[in-house]
Amino acid sequence: FSKHFLLSNSVSESRRSSIYSTLDLVPQLENYTSTLPHQRSRGRPSLEALRKTFDVITFTVQQEKEPSPQQKAPVRFGWVTGVMIRCMLNIWGVILFLRLSWIVSQAGILLTCLIILMSVTVTSVTALSISAIATNGRVTSGGAYFMISRSLGPEMGGPIGMVFSFANALACALNTIGFAEVVTDLMKEFGVVMVDSVNDLRIVGVITVTVLLVISLAGMEWESKVSTYLHCRLVFMIVEADESPHILLFALYQTFSCASLFFRPSIFSLQFFWSLFPTILWEHLFLLVKRNRPLVSLDTEDPAVAIPKGTLMAILWTTISYLGIAITVGSCVLRDASGNMTDILMGNITDGCVGLGCKLGWNFTECIESHSCKYGLANNSSNQVLGQVSGLSYLITAGVFAASLSSALGFLVSAPKVFQCLCRDKIYPYIEFFAKGYGKNDEPLRAYLLCYLIAVAFILIGDLNIIAPLISNFFLCSYALINFSCFHASITNSPGWRPLFHYYSKWTALFGAVVSVVLMFLLTWWAAVITFTILLFLFGYINYNKPKVNWGSSVQAGTYNLALSYSASLSGVEDHVKNFRPQCLVLTGPPNQRPALVDFVGSFTKHISLMICGDIITVSSSVSGTFMSLWLNKRKVRSFYTPFSAVSLRAGAQHLLQATGLGKLKPNTLVLGFKTNWRESSPEGIDDYINTIYDTFDSNNGLCILRMMDGLDIFDQFDVDNVPVKDNTQQAKTVFQNDQGKKTIDVYWIADDGGLTLLVPYLLTRRKRWHSSKVRVFIVGDEQNMEEGRAEMVALLKRFRLDFNDVIIMTDSEKYPQARKFADSVDPFRLHDEQQEGVSVEELRQTAPWKISDKEFEVFKPKSARIVRLNEIIRRNSQHAALVLVSLPVPHTDCPRVLFMAWMDTLTCGLHCPTVLIRGNQQSVLTFYCQ
Repeated sequence: FSKHFLLSNSVSESRRSSIYSTLDLVPQLENYTSTLPHQRSRGRPSLEALRKTFDVITFTVQQEKEPSPQQKAPVRFGWVTGVMIRCMLNIWGVILFLRLSWIVSQAGILLTCLIILMSVTVTSVTALSISAIATNGRVTSGGAYFMISRSLGPEMGGPIGMVFSFANALACALNTIGFAEVVTDLMKEFGVVMVDSVNDLRIVGVITVTVLLVISLAGMEWESKVSTYLHCRLVFMIVEADESPHILLFALYQTFSCASLFFRPSIFSLQFFWSLFPTILWEHLFLLVKRNRPLVSLDTEDPAVAIPKGTLMAILWTTISYLGIAITVGSCVLRDASGNMTDILMGNITDGCVGLGCKLGWNFTECIESHSCKYGLANNSSNQVLGQVSGLSYLITAGVFAASLSSALGFLVSAPKVFQCLCRDKIYPYIEFFAKGYGKNDEPLRAYLLCYLIAVAFILIGDLNIIAPLISNFFLCSYALINFSCFHASITNSPGWRPLFHYYSKWTALFGAVVSVVLMFLLTWWAAVITFTILLFLFGYINYNKPKVNWGSSVQAGTYNLALSYSASLSGVEDHVKNFRPQCLVLTGPPNQRPALVDFVGSFTKHISLMICGDIITVSSSVSGTFMSLWLNKRKVRSFYTPFSAVSLRAGAQHLLQATGLGKLKPNTLVLGFKTNWRESSPEGIDDYINTIYDTFDSNNGLCILRMMDGLDIFDQFDVDNVPVKDNTQQAKTVFQNDQGKKTIDVYWIADDGGLTLLVPYLLTRRKRWHSSKVRVFIVGDEQNMEEGRAEMVALLKRFRLDFNDVIIMTDSEKYPQARKFADSVDPFRLHDEQQEGVSVEELRQTAPWKISDKEFEVFKPKSARIVRLNEIIRRNSQHAALVLVSLPVPHTDCPRVLFMAWMDTLTCGLHCPTVLIRGNQQSVLTFYCQ
């Protein structure tokens, strides 16, 4: 006890012991860090260590390193700077300044507000789902990709991460081009031309994105300062746009007298309504960009509070600003105007006057009819319109610069972060180079350069009109998957789904997912098709390669729920012969030591029925269950590995047959290898093996015994005790992995066992490697009725719908064989009691109870002769077969175990192909009835 007391005092005082033991620790955060990525547990004592408290135990404790004074802590932000400002910057894009007034001119004030509110609905629902997912545990950088991949698994997260990284890079180029267009327009106004209009756009765009790259590489502090400055600039500009309240009130009064400005007849066309909706939706989709930044969790002080509060407040304030500007410009500016102050109505005469200005005393009929109006909502850009209603028009141009630059900077920062997270997960090949991070904030400098090159490439192209719909669809697809992730995690009822944010609903999340998918097709159907095609291709690649990651996704929880539900419902259904499947318990021992046995059973159970590899451990072993499962997965065998400690093979098989499985998913057929070394084995070993077979019959299960002429074990190739876990890629080749070509599968259906002897070869022929093999059925018959017997069997096989047309009648099975060889083989196991005078059988059995008495040998001699004769027939007809299946005789309770072992040896000897002794449980597994 004193040793442990000294041990506990030698570690940090923070590792407090519980009242039960000095080694048993109280709950603390450090013990749970192993569940986080790239973290290691400090070392919670094992149960073995706790049970041996008073023994000398070596217990290694990882001391937590003190941070050096020179090392600065990562930058942390509050919910305003870290979340709300960046969300507002993403929503306040160039659409607000360049297109909003045109939308008002086409749809009117009320329907413009409706369009804004519809976009806000999609964004708000997704924001609630994001808040729930982001507060259900710690989220590292990677944004939408991290949330989707950890919720739905790598199959769905990987494709989204790849296309979303690319979409962010393209969106950076798109916003940079938007900024460059405004700059080149200003240059034209002042007569400044560098080369020409197209090349000037490219030059300004490349210079701009290069400056943004420098800001990004400078670190998160600089990026945060620039973002805050741009945010303040935008807020001041938006307030400036509404700085004349008395003018706005007078305009509203005039507007209410002209209801057509609120609700224009042209928007009754549903198609034209939809043509305006994506313009507003585009800006709100950029809310997701903020989620890709590291500020989502690691760089915010309290993510559980910052993410929901900052996101929802950003949506609220930006919605108010959008509605306010739409109402302001719609109330203060006409749709069409000439700009000529003399175009006024004289008196109250409005005859022949066209346009909304007629009721306000203006007559712009001439320019409206000639389509030559240069002013108004429908003819000026929002930039010019907002400049007209604001106090300082040049601030609006500055706002356009701030909006485009902030969005471009956001995309340039988010794309590398998403791609870095994707590269670190090692889902796709050849991209791990970009996973490396630098500095205290783990900046992905290599990914920054990659994103920069992609953006420059598309800036040099200069036309992103075709790419823009794809970007929108990528964002909508991410919205759909985030909402579905929240919905799926909620309905699976996983105990691990415990978000701190409670103000969400699984049904609103489902609504958001459905609406996002519908919008993808309604807005740009061809872009939606391309998006889903790319995602399906990337999904197929991951699904085929099966990355070795386990994130505890909701898909796993859902799979568990489905398996549990279906297993429970299946338990209440009575078995039917049409649904019989050979559910096999295979006594493989360590599966990698008997690959032939594994491959044989896997050939007819894969994707069809249950297979359990049972490993009965009679001595201490260091076999790793994880290693065996990895080996089976690498071999593409769908099987469960179940180790079981027992005193003998028989005891282990008994327990496994009774205890393994779940409900109706439990073994009904035992499969084991033939005991080739039975002659050299101890009597106890033979008894153990034969009693296992007897117990199988007694428990009403089917039985298969596989014999390979070169044996099943491959200890010389693999020794599980010496093979490291990383060596699980080593696989031994077996005959069952080869294409069998046109070789035959010979079935010796000697006894009617219910049809298992025929069902197994039929299931084999459904596999690609055995598809060309021809099944031949051998049955016992007499020469006089040979044709009649063949016709009856062919008719029976057809009624079973088995394509076995080659039926062979064995008419010479009753001939006496050359039985001398069999007698010689069992001679060492006989008592020869009749040759020993003065000694009774009972006395001889006391020294050798397993041996065969002369009387027993004579009683079973006719049966032994028939078995020897059957082996002669098998060797004559099946030397070139790919596989031979023979009905296994059911031994009588009085049959000596050694004699039965000799029968099985005789039946299968002398063949060069795998041989299977098979016996059903005498219950039908084949039927020709429909009901």
